[in-house]
Amino acid sequence: MCGICGFVSLRGGEGEVGEILAAMTDAIAHRGPDGEGLYRDLFSSGGGAALGHRRLAIIDLVTGDQPLFNESRRLAIVFNGEIYNFAALREELAAKGHVFATSGDTETIIHLYEEMGPRCVTRLRGMFALAIWDAAKRELFLARDPFGKKPLYYTAIPGGGIAFGSEPKALFAHPDVHPRLDPTAVAHYLTLQHVPEPATGFAGIRSLPPGHAMLWRKGQGRPERYFQLDYLPKLTGSADALAAELRARVTEAVRLRLVSDVPLGAHLSGGVDSGIVTAVMAGLTDRPVRTFSIGFTEEAFNETDKARAVAARYGTRHTEFTVGFDAARAVMEDVVAATDMPFADPSALASWHLCRLTREHVTVALNGDGGDEMFAGYQRYWLDPLAELYAKLPHGLTRRLVPWLAERLRARGDVPVEADWRAGLKRLAQAVRVPRAASLVRWGSYFSPWDREALLRPDFARAARPDDTVGLYAEAFASATADNDLDRGLFADVSVYLPGDLLVKADRMAMAHALEGRSPFLDVELASFAARLPAGLKLRGRTGKYLLRRAFADMLPPRIAGQPKRGFGLPVSGWFRGPLREFAHDLLTGGRVARDIARPEAVQALLAAHAAGTADHGKRIYALVMLELWLRRYL
Repeated sequence: MCGICGFVSLRGGEGEVGEILAAMTDAIAHRGPDGEGLYRDLFSSGGGAALGHRRLAIIDLVTGDQPLFNESRRLAIVFNGEIYNFAALREELAAKGHVFATSGDTETIIHLYEEMGPRCVTRLRGMFALAIWDAAKRELFLARDPFGKKPLYYTAIPGGGIAFGSEPKALFAHPDVHPRLDPTAVAHYLTLQHVPEPATGFAGIRSLPPGHAMLWRKGQGRPERYFQLDYLPKLTGSADALAAELRARVTEAVRLRLVSDVPLGAHLSGGVDSGIVTAVMAGLTDRPVRTFSIGFTEEAFNETDKARAVAARYGTRHTEFTVGFDAARAVMEDVVAATDMPFADPSALASWHLCRLTREHVTVALNGDGGDEMFAGYQRYWLDPLAELYAKLPHGLTRRLVPWLAERLRARGDVPVEADWRAGLKRLAQAVRVPRAASLVRWGSYFSPWDREALLRPDFARAARPDDTVGLYAEAFASATADNDLDRGLFADVSVYLPGDLLVKADRMAMAHALEGRSPFLDVELASFAARLPAGLKLRGRTGKYLLRRAFADMLPPRIAGQPKRGFGLPVSGWFRGPLREFAHDLLTGGRVARDIARPEAVQALLAAHAAGTADHGKRIYALVMLELWLRRYL
């Protein structure tokens, strides 16, 4: 797990190329505190190719420094991630005559590239972002893993060049790259709470999408997809047989992620997915698993008792951290600096502290990320069909009465949204105006498209066009290789929500503390198997993850195995009505958001209604606060 960066430029001398590369690499030093590697291929006409690497040593502690080269040194690679099938690939390549100088996974990739070229990424099982420079052809190859667990950003630079890096901050260390606002990305952010890929919030800076690779040569390059999750053909067999196979595949995915030359542990949330990962780990190791949990001072949001139940059952060495408003407020700017992009998922504040705590004890932590998207864990998956039926009722009910009631009922805000029927009614009033294809917008948006329109300044709204956030989801929904709407919705979440929100949070909060996170449920072989399970084995009635729960029912405490999905919510509504009220008011009423993006009177109305308790705008205020902090830091 590391950080990579580099560029190809047609201008500049040796000294300038070296200084720029060093600055870019320094910008992501937090991703790899254990070492630095720099490579330059200078062109006789000026400029050159440059690759930088910051290393977090996990495997092959002695000979794993990068960049690495093939036997002729024609090819150079910098790599971020872990390849779990590298041993089998290495054996195959050695049989073909390739000579290895190291014992890690990075060198395997470069020899595989010699054999297969860009198609080599189809053989890699793991998480990765990589760059390979071919000095003879003057070609740069960039690639990212199938689900986007590892990030990779790029931008054009003058003269037909390109710059890339694990984080946008690496690009900003290049003198030809400057942060400029992307209004369309900000408009999407207000609705989704994150910037959807390939946008970043910065004009001209793009994320290489998950499952894509790009070959850049002669100033040209276009991302091309090499992987897409297919939901057909469906698997056949009894539920018992499929459950047994699922259990074996999950166990294999966890086992592969236990390979490490440094201490490792697990993040334990109290939910089904992290509980399964912890239980499997306990059965595969001969010493107690180190587990880590985060809780909240507000009891309604605290689930540490469930995490303790799993920890007690498996005798783990368990450590907890409790977050209050003061701890959350203290790291808001740190989260902005870590993500580099507008990011309004409040759970990032808790994740920041969880990763900081974890890194004090281990260097690698397994987690349950991806379980909901692979096995239909979210509540909205079973709500969507009901919303479709509801939308067919008379408009007098769905378009008038229910919205009228919802407008007059105040959501509580002091409990998770899943536990508040008032919040559900408000979402139901919105559901008829958003298609099932955009399920996240329907049930989870902070600012619906029409609420966003009322918020934005007219000039900013015009600059953000075309801006169809619903269309982003609808496009992904329609492009799924599936025969039912549940699988289409899962694919849309895998394509938009997973890489844009969950994996940004997971990677940045962990790497800000030089912690490697590993996600067994995002193993490409396991995910491909899960995709092809019949829809009825993912969602049965109101029970999501039906087959997953069935496969591991005997390994989880009953209260964990049977509990419904609950989001990792934070009590932001109470904080912005109480101890953070003045902070939010002062920040927003005199800031860039109210001056350049939103109508000042709309911002004032949100703050006033929330403070008075006539509406719950906690998450909206949080989104505006994080946007303001981002604007002040970067633009």
